[in-house]
This record gives sequence, structure tokens and C-alpha cells, in this order.
Amino acid sequence: MKVRNQKGFTLIELLIVVAIIGIIAAIAVPGLLRARMSGNETAAIGSLRAITSAEASYASAAGQGGNAITLPVLGTPCPGGNNGFISPDLGDATLPSPVPKSGYNILVAQGDAVATGVNDCNGVGAFTGYYATAAALNWSTTGNRAFSTDAGGAIFQDTSANTPPTQPLTPNGTTITTIQ
Repeated sequence: MKVRNQKGFTLIELLIVVAIIGIIAAIAVPGLLRARMSGNETAAIGSLRAITSAEASYASAAGQGGNAITLPVLGTPCPGGNNGFISPDLGDATLPSPVPKSGYNILVAQGDAVATGVNDCNGVGAFTGYYATAAALNWSTTGNRAFSTDAGGAIFQDTSANTPPTQPLTPNGTTITTIQ
């Protein structure tokens, strides 16, 4: 009788390995999704902070004390300058409005601001304030909170819906709270 040299894995061994990999994946994937969502929310908050900083710089350097009410205005440098007041990933005029970034739609709007009657360094009208929002692209997939801020600088979150808190920004004690 001839003895066969058996090399390799049996079907049972392969099935056990696949089952173990499946169990590990089932445990790890929800945690990875939560971490990604948390990262998206942190990026949205960072974008709102960048807008607040850009608006302060714009008001003091170009807007004669007024604010911009669109991201492209913040992204446009003054004549003779090379850089706008906000980074191109938010302020580029070719980007759609609202700007999709890291799982959120970022938008700057007029809100309850009114025209100041003065123009900035590029001849664009400045306003008494601004209103910036961040809403998740896909609620409960890319984010579980919506954010907003205004000229006051505080960032508010709404945990109940994918609609950012509206102006005037005031906490309601349950779902709309200040995060900063």
C-alpha cells in the first residue's frame, strides 16, 4: 500500500478559520463605524471653528467690522494678497454650496444678519453677522449630531435631528446644547 503525503488544510479547518474571522469582524466593524462617525463630527466642529476664526480675521482686515455670509467670500484674498481668510477646502468658489466635507455639509449663510452698508476689500457687501451650520450627509451613518454657530462664537449641537439649531442660538436643555 502506498502512503500519501497529505499537505494542506481540511475543509473543517478552513471553515473554523473563516468563522473565527467572521466573529472578529462582527465585533470590530461597529466600533470602527462609531470611530469614523466621531471623527466626522470632530471635523465638522473643527470646520465651524475655522469659520469663526476666518470671520474674525475677515471682519478686522477686510470687512470693516462686518462679516461674510458665504464661504467663497471668505476664500477670496484681498487685492495684492495670496491667501483667503479660510482654507481652499472650504472657501474655493468652485465648490458646491453647502460644501461637503468629512461626512458633513458645511454652510455659511446670512441668518438674522443685515447688511452693514459697507463693502469689503473686494467690493462685496459685509453683514452684521453670519450663521454657519454643519449637517450630516447621512444621519446616523456619517454623524449623529448637527452643529451651528454664529458671530457669538459658541458652537451648538442638536442631537435629535439632522437640522442644525436655528438662530437665535439658545440651548433648550435637552437636545440643543452648547459644546464650546
